[in-house]
Amino acid sequence: MDLFSRSWTALRTTAVGLPAEGFDRPSGCAGWLVRDLVCHLVIDAQDVLITLATPAETEPTRDELTYWTVSGTPPAGDDPLDALTVRLAAAYEDPGLLTFHLEDVGSAAGRAARLADPDLRVSTCGEVLTAGDYLSAYVLEWTLHHLDLVMHLPDEAGPPREGLARSREMIEQIGGTTFPSSFTDEDVLLVGTGRRAPTDAERRELGELATVLPFVLG
Repeated sequence: MDLFSRSWTALRTTAVGLPAEGFDRPSGCAGWLVRDLVCHLVIDAQDVLITLATPAETEPTRDELTYWTVSGTPPAGDDPLDALTVRLAAAYEDPGLLTFHLEDVGSAAGRAARLADPDLRVSTCGEVLTAGDYLSAYVLEWTLHHLDLVMHLPDEAGPPREGLARSREMIEQIGGTTFPSSFTDEDVLLVGTGRRAPTDAERRELGELATVLPFVLG
């Protein structure tokens, strides 16, 4: 849960500190500008608040790893919620309003996470997890989106090293595989989730694993 807080704080700090022109740059999410991604983070923060305020009485059905579903098909960009996010982001017009909303809702989500009992059972999307597992799953969410945020903004701070390391472990555990040790944690996350294609040299190192990538997480 501490890693959730550190990853989330780092992501919000980078997003809120972006220059206004940075919001019109592409993000690492296909079809989304940085402003669209930041708007998505507001929605993510709302989801955290809603989930932590939705206790469940039944046994957990998912944990921090099985929270994620894996497919090999990247999103096509035609999901209605994705389209809504883009329209909502454009409606903000002033990036300062968007970052104000992110910091307002995001800091509340951060406080709720720190106050949550890790053993509390919570419900989201028809599944039940402990709050600890739910927040641990979001370390991967925050880390991937932090990489998305700065993909075309090389001067901005990236995710914390410990978040990258834990997210690599999660990708490997979710995929039931191990990436070559020559791959950095960032390489594993970007190549493993299809955010960039492997180089020829990387493909040779990946061997048979290259044929099953990417792991598209949902």
